[in-house]
Amino acid sequence: MITGRVLLLNFSYEPLGTIGVARAICMQVCGKLFVEEFDGDNVLRSPSVEFKVPSVVRLREYVHVRRRRRENTMKRARIYIRDRYRCQYCGDHKHAKDLTLDHILPKAQGGTTTPQNLATACVRCNQRKGNRTPEQARMPLLTSQKLLRLGLDHVLLCHYAESRPEWKKYLFMADFSEDERLKAA
Repeated sequence: MITGRVLLLNFSYEPLGTIGVARAICMQVCGKLFVEEFDGDNVLRSPSVEFKVPSVVRLREYVHVRRRRRENTMKRARIYIRDRYRCQYCGDHKHAKDLTLDHILPKAQGGTTTPQNLATACVRCNQRKGNRTPEQARMPLLTSQKLLRLGLDHVLLCHYAESRPEWKKYLFMADFSEDERLKAA
């Protein structure tokens, strides 16, 4: 319970990320946030006080977020999550240790190391594709380029939200199934 995650929203309801349950309760006690949703009937108890466990919290003051700071940490893991631990060329699901990141447009041809130009690939497919584009190697991507452009932070939050239905309306997922969301992207 104490190791769970809580969705953190800016004052404007913009998703900022997740924080731990303990931090959320501390911030709530200090008056720094509003609790928008609770985690069912779950509670944390101290010897003298009982706290309902929050699931979604919103800051009391607006925080200006610099977009450039996002997506710098855990880039590899977030790309694996975005691609659902599946090779984007052959479709095999693999463990992270058996996957690599492939530059869709190779660096030698002017490609960059950005999430939009990286795709999850198994070692076999990455070696087979080599220093060529998917078209040159005749290995089409299984995922559309539009889906690869989604922000990694949003992808990570959507991944968490699969097991937290109360988060979906704050991530604009409430009216869409998984397949509809992928088509809309």
